[in-house]
Amino acid sequence: MAKVKYHRKTATIVLLKKLIKDYLPPYKTLLILAWCFMLLDALMTGTMAKLMEPVINYIFIDQKGSALKWIGFMVMGVFALRGFATYSHGVLMNKVGQGVVAKIQAQLFGHLIKSDLSYHHKTATGKLISHLVNDVNLMRDAVAECLTAVGKNTLTLTFLIIVMFYQDWKLAIGAFLVFPAAGVFVAYMGKKLRNVSANTQEELGYFSSLLSQCFQNIRHIKAYNKENYEISRVTDIIYNIYHLVHKSFRVQQFSQPMGEILSGGAIVMVLVVGGAQVIDGGKTPGALFSFITAFLLAYEPMKRLARLNGRLQAGLAAADRVFAMLEAKPKIKNIPQAPDLVVKKGKITFENVSFTYEESDKGALHHINLEVPAGKTVALVGPSGAGKSTLLNLIPRFYDLETGTITIDGQDISRVKLSTVRDNIALVSQEIALFDDTVFANIAYGVAKKPTRQRVIDAAKSAAAHEFIEKLPEGYNTIIGEHGIKLSGGQRQRLSIARAMLKDAPILLLDEATSALDTESERLVQDALIRLQKGRTTLVIAHRLSTIQDADIIYVLDQGKIKERGTHTELLKSGKRYKRLHGKGLNG
Repeated sequence: MAKVKYHRKTATIVLLKKLIKDYLPPYKTLLILAWCFMLLDALMTGTMAKLMEPVINYIFIDQKGSALKWIGFMVMGVFALRGFATYSHGVLMNKVGQGVVAKIQAQLFGHLIKSDLSYHHKTATGKLISHLVNDVNLMRDAVAECLTAVGKNTLTLTFLIIVMFYQDWKLAIGAFLVFPAAGVFVAYMGKKLRNVSANTQEELGYFSSLLSQCFQNIRHIKAYNKENYEISRVTDIIYNIYHLVHKSFRVQQFSQPMGEILSGGAIVMVLVVGGAQVIDGGKTPGALFSFITAFLLAYEPMKRLARLNGRLQAGLAAADRVFAMLEAKPKIKNIPQAPDLVVKKGKITFENVSFTYEESDKGALHHINLEVPAGKTVALVGPSGAGKSTLLNLIPRFYDLETGTITIDGQDISRVKLSTVRDNIALVSQEIALFDDTVFANIAYGVAKKPTRQRVIDAAKSAAAHEFIEKLPEGYNTIIGEHGIKLSGGQRQRLSIARAMLKDAPILLLDEATSALDTESERLVQDALIRLQKGRTTLVIAHRLSTIQDADIIYVLDQGKIKERGTHTELLKSGKRYKRLHGKGLNG
């Protein structure tokens, strides 16, 4: 599996504006309330610094006993208010942050589920899961913490700076000379962190995809003695992630010594200049101590903002990838004011249809003209790669045409609502889609509203599935495992047919539905399929002769073109390709 490095980079300010504009408006009231508590928190922190002046002057220097009571009361009040404010804004902002990210995660899943089938075919499943889990978790951390920390620390810093300038504006200007240098350094480190984070997340996506493939193909890995090969591949990616994560940590930690050096220099300057003023009598010890307290308290929010930049950049790198996915628009969609498809008979017509897959230069279908009469069964046969599955997949608009039209009862399927096209089609394929849920839920999956138990049982009986379902440990309430792993191949296929029975759509697509079954299972499934086909327009891709010899029309495809057509008897007499395929068992 090839790895694709991520290259998109959107400016930080653009991403922040998008987050604020698109996701924060519903939380306006909570945000205002949270900012009020942040303001109170910051004000109390500034008050703490200012209170150091009377503490030093009145208690330690003047030794006024009368000041102890009111100063103690004020200090206690400041700490109580600060604690209450910290708790309140933290809880409120966490609710906002988690709500924003939950909405993004739900939005991303909805977008991916509605994306074109071609998008899913060219994007590894593990990579999509990584975006939904890893990227969104990074955003969760960044949004939840940043919404709180940025506001709180910025406001706290503002009030502490006010205290410092109030005490001595000249000394404050001197102390803050270090901040431009610190700002440049933080910006530089943030850029590096974002690059490292983007590469780390890409590597995690590849890792998730590799794990998914290994666990899904564990039977074949063991059959071909490939355990050590897969261990080697996975170990390599684990250590790649290890090096990237460690690099990210090194970059973040490098800000610590630089911050200490810059702040140390500022404190030395304050002590030397301020100490000289106290010695000369130009400043009281309390005023200097209040200034130093404000500076030291300001140092903590400055450090937190610097550290926060790393998490923010990691979150923004993840947000960039998530928004890039959300901005990718599906190509298969409804035209404006598209009418519903109305199926009265179910006749399907292909008119001069051609199709080429995006990743291929070679056309899959060329000028196909084909008709599936209403209520009849039409079979497609041909060698592997002839275009049979492609042709079938065009009917429910899994892909859109390059040229030509497909109509159902004379209605162009590209000009009617996509949902109504698929509502009128039931699909049974060799790739059986079952979920880790109950038998009942899997059969009922094909209909929009929850059906009655009797309707599900009737569908199961028609699919020759009721008997084996009743023998399961909990009958229709039995959990069948991922991909229906607890059932045999024939049982899984009969559940798939029961689902189609329950949907009761007028058009039926059968994509080699018996290809992987043993003789006994095939007989049961074939009997069920015959019942399913009654009264329906059916297009079937044939794997075995028994599934298509009674078809009303058989089309022989080769290299994306229709080469022969007719009934089984007619083609055995005059169809050279059909006779050759018939002799080989229709596999080509």
